[in-house]
Amino acid sequence: MKSQNNKNNSKKINKMSKKIQLLALVALFIGFTSCDDKEDIVPLLEVASETVSNLYAPQGGGQGQPVTGEFVKFNFETGLTTTSDTDWDIAFRGSSIIINGGVTLGTGDEPNRTGEAAVYIASGTMETVTTIDTSLFTQDSDTGYAITTGSGNGWYTYAGSPTHLITPIPGKILIIKTHNGLYAKVEILSYYEGAPDVPDAFIDATPYYTFNYVYQPNKDVTTF
Repeated sequence: MKSQNNKNNSKKINKMSKKIQLLALVALFIGFTSCDDKEDIVPLLEVASETVSNLYAPQGGGQGQPVTGEFVKFNFETGLTTTSDTDWDIAFRGSSIIINGGVTLGTGDEPNRTGEAAVYIASGTMETVTTIDTSLFTQDSDTGYAITTGSGNGWYTYAGSPTHLITPIPGKILIIKTHNGLYAKVEILSYYEGAPDVPDAFIDATPYYTFNYVYQPNKDVTTF
């Protein structure tokens, strides 16, 4: 009888041992899987929000003469102007803003487009424009810039006589696809040096761009 009980106890112990081994293997597998999942998760980079003040972008010519002068190029990733032929996103000259995507219009001193940049203008504020509609993007072409020029057509209005002021259109946000396929949004605040609250075209120097921007550094993320 004792021998039979010992055999039964031994069987129970063996079964429990096998269960413990199985549970240990399952736990080990889950642990490895959890580690693999963590390794696959890439943390998102922080969205940058900055203000650029007094970016000077003069032009020559005009008033019936060919427009000339180097475009001042800007890179959202670095938050700085650049002289690179390739690593720029937008560029400024006078009241014109171009992007590093598409083809040149053919004006003097205009840089070649080497990137995939594109743009559209959204209505709203920097706070309310939070998603990107990729179907709206356009690029510069040989018939015109994607950010159209002229009063009321793109980012500004021109008051004409007697004030001759160039003023950013309120509620217009530039949504930009960068030269390497990331995104930014821009609110132009002023065209005059020092961004005066009440500019005077006869006293305040131009063209000095002041603008806010938000840069989304994460690939394939279409929100800000």
